[in-house]
Amino acid sequence: MKFHLAQINIAQGKDAVESKTMKGFVDRLDEINAYADQADGFVWRLQSEEGDATSIQAFEDPNLLVNMSVWKDIESLKNFVYKTFHVELIQNRDAWFDKILNVHQALWWIPQNTTPTIQEAKEKLEHLQEFGPTQKSFTFSKSFPQPK
Repeated sequence: MKFHLAQINIAQGKDAVESKTMKGFVDRLDEINAYADQADGFVWRLQSEEGDATSIQAFEDPNLLVNMSVWKDIESLKNFVYKTFHVELIQNRDAWFDKILNVHQALWWIPQNTTPTIQEAKEKLEHLQEFGPTQKSFTFSKSFPQPK
């Protein structure tokens, strides 16, 4: 069986996505999502009918944004996150997002041709928070190989 890499990351918006505070971030979403859709190794991303995930409320706090995607491997995701213009969003995140003290990103392997659910992803964040990186849920800095 082959596997793909699933990821979730959450971000605590400083204000509602419709606000002036979040405009710089929201204005880049179509561009960054279109680029992701064409990136090497990209498989799937969570999105609403509008084409992004900002209206998907995965948590009680409406300003807690969720991003989920699936990639062929860790290298593909890492390349997209850190070696494309996506890094500009990371560098400017303090303008739009408050620091989250708990785990805010988790990676895990899923069988190819499956899609992770929001509930599954939330469980991966909780597992990582409680146990640290394991084969079940891990990070870029402490990753685990695809299951055999």
